[in-house]
Amino acid sequence: MQNDSSTPTPSSSLTPSSTPTTPTAVETTRPEPEPLAGLPVTRPKGCPFDPPAELAELRADQPLRRMRYPDGHVGWLATGYSVARAVAADPRFSSRYELMHTPFPGTEGLTLPPAPVGDLTGIDPPHHTRYRRILMGKFTVRRMRELTARMAKITTEHLDAMERRGPTVDLVTAFAHPLPALMICELLGVPYAERARFQRHVTALSDTEVTMEDRFAAWGALQEIIRELVLAKRARPTDDLLSDLTGSALTDEELSGVGVFLLAAGLDTTSNMIALGTFAVLSHPEQAAALRAEPDLADQAVEELMRYLTIAHTGVRAALEDVEVDGQLIRAGESVTVSLQAANRDPARFPDPDRLDLRRKATGQLSFGHGIHQCLGQQLARVEMRAAFPALLTRFPTLRLAVPPEEVPLRTDPTMHGVQSLPITWDAA
Repeated sequence: MQNDSSTPTPSSSLTPSSTPTTPTAVETTRPEPEPLAGLPVTRPKGCPFDPPAELAELRADQPLRRMRYPDGHVGWLATGYSVARAVAADPRFSSRYELMHTPFPGTEGLTLPPAPVGDLTGIDPPHHTRYRRILMGKFTVRRMRELTARMAKITTEHLDAMERRGPTVDLVTAFAHPLPALMICELLGVPYAERARFQRHVTALSDTEVTMEDRFAAWGALQEIIRELVLAKRARPTDDLLSDLTGSALTDEELSGVGVFLLAAGLDTTSNMIALGTFAVLSHPEQAAALRAEPDLADQAVEELMRYLTIAHTGVRAALEDVEVDGQLIRAGESVTVSLQAANRDPARFPDPDRLDLRRKATGQLSFGHGIHQCLGQQLARVEMRAAFPALLTRFPTLRLAVPPEEVPLRTDPTMHGVQSLPITWDAA
């Protein structure tokens, strides 16, 4: 449903008088601002970690603002922390893809299809509740403890390999990308004999030299591996998440869909956080020194880096009915774009928000989302980052960028912020 976006005109009332001798009293109302022309997407030059500057201006002036979408729909943009949380927590806003208008430039003719089977991000209750209830019980403390030990081992193995290959490597291909991929193998129970094939297809997804056709082929191959894995776990369960789920009411199609969803949700995001987080810490040497000196800062450092970088920076919800938020009436059918990167830099919630401070207690940061759609695998992501950052900085005390910061190639896709590669170096022993 698209509302009329015309600006209301000021109303006036005149005090009647047959022979007025004083100026007529006029009551006026402030005109509603014109809708924004579109979502601000241009980051400040030379500031690879900062959101578009216009977002801060909008947040200070009006944290919930009318915005015109590329397809002509007039919806909303939320930039304030409290507004973002309110929208994310309210069940009257839907996460169904097919109800959304997309805010990103170049999507004028794009209509999103419904979420595929197993994709928890794009569905609402009661279907979402069913999946979530089944899956939440599988991310147990015991499993996270086991994955923590396995992550430490995988991290050490890759640091050893980097040291043998160094002293100059691309952190993305040597460290940031393989670690989450191997942890997904551990979580889903991919047999060791299949992991080389799994890794080969995963690597193709992030290789900038690979054609788009080959990337689609790699993604299709990974989906097929998951489908084969579900059938194998049905026949012979092992100690892993997919095997546990074979005892649930999920069908084979649903199990395969959940496996693919976990792969997609847990691979690119964590890989980008490890790479971009390292870039940020190396660009703030005092922060790198603090984490080297105090490895116990890892928990706080992860939360602060998630807040400061907000790599998955923008979400969308669709109003299922009329909802009032922050004094504004959002009509049924209108889309609300939630700028998580602006919310995570809101000074009303995080003092001095544009400063990276690994000692900050950034609890409540919204990078994992909020409400019923808060990231299901957030504890696994934390396990990976808590192990990766301190180990990397401790192993290589002289770690630094191998190129000037302005030469680090940034990703250009609209939904995920990160780096394409991160050349690093250190002083060889």
